[in-house]
Amino acid sequence: MNKHRIHRVAKLTGLSKDVIRVWERRYSLVKPLRSANRYREYTDEDVSLFRFLKEELDRGQTIGGLAIEGRDSLLQRMRANSIPKLLEFAPHSSLLDGLISRLDPLDKSRFEQQLNAAIAVIPFEEAVQRILLPLQRRVGELWHEGRVNIAIEHYVTKIIQQKLFSVINQLPANEFGPRVLIACPEGEYHEIGAQAVTYLAAARGCHVYYLGPNLPLADLEVLCERVHPDLILLSLTETKSEEAALHLLHNLRTLSQRWPVAVGGKGACTLGPLLENTAIDLLDDLGTLHNRLANLLSTNQRAFH
Repeated sequence: MNKHRIHRVAKLTGLSKDVIRVWERRYSLVKPLRSANRYREYTDEDVSLFRFLKEELDRGQTIGGLAIEGRDSLLQRMRANSIPKLLEFAPHSSLLDGLISRLDPLDKSRFEQQLNAAIAVIPFEEAVQRILLPLQRRVGELWHEGRVNIAIEHYVTKIIQQKLFSVINQLPANEFGPRVLIACPEGEYHEIGAQAVTYLAAARGCHVYYLGPNLPLADLEVLCERVHPDLILLSLTETKSEEAALHLLHNLRTLSQRWPVAVGGKGACTLGPLLENTAIDLLDDLGTLHNRLANLLSTNQRAFH
């Protein structure tokens, strides 16, 4: 998880450094760490909370009233209502062009330095949507076009996976959050999308079980019997034959009779017409994913009040 100094937090949130210091001192909603040289260091979650507080003030709330609500409650509301501004998270095209130029021929040191520097100065969720996922898509397209070899595609994929799991492992486990199972069904081996969704769900306070690629739905059902998930999210990237699509749909229908099921990814979008008149949700972009998670978190929040 990234650490940000106060000048960067001010730039990311639109709040002045003086306001940030006053809110920190007077209301204790954010308690930054201190670096070895005593500079304040704020987390991605702190930045997101400052943004949420500013939005609430713009809606007519007062900082004193929000402070009475408390950090934990505010974070729950923030996660439940967190629908990103899609234009704000548009791909960072110039950076992506620079990174791609480091791959042929491969300049490992400069590629990783440039990628690490870019990710370090923005909240990680923004980095996922503006840099990591677009980079993965662009490299995949270049491989399909024969412009980079499979070894380079694997190298970039593993770099992105390392960054996702490194941040996921730093997130606190929310034992009382809604239980979400995330997997790629049997025959699906591309898991970057599922891993990114795992981060997004966990960062919002879901209790996530990430089950990886190529998972038979029969085995998923066995785990569901034990976990009783509030939502099953399946990543489908491959375009399937009509026979394979109908077989998958039959199994998904059976699963959805007992637990909420949603599917996303390029392969899921090709199933669109087949999903009509079923209980299976199609999450065809990040906006619908965020809406689905927001509804789930909102329902879970009400259940505990």
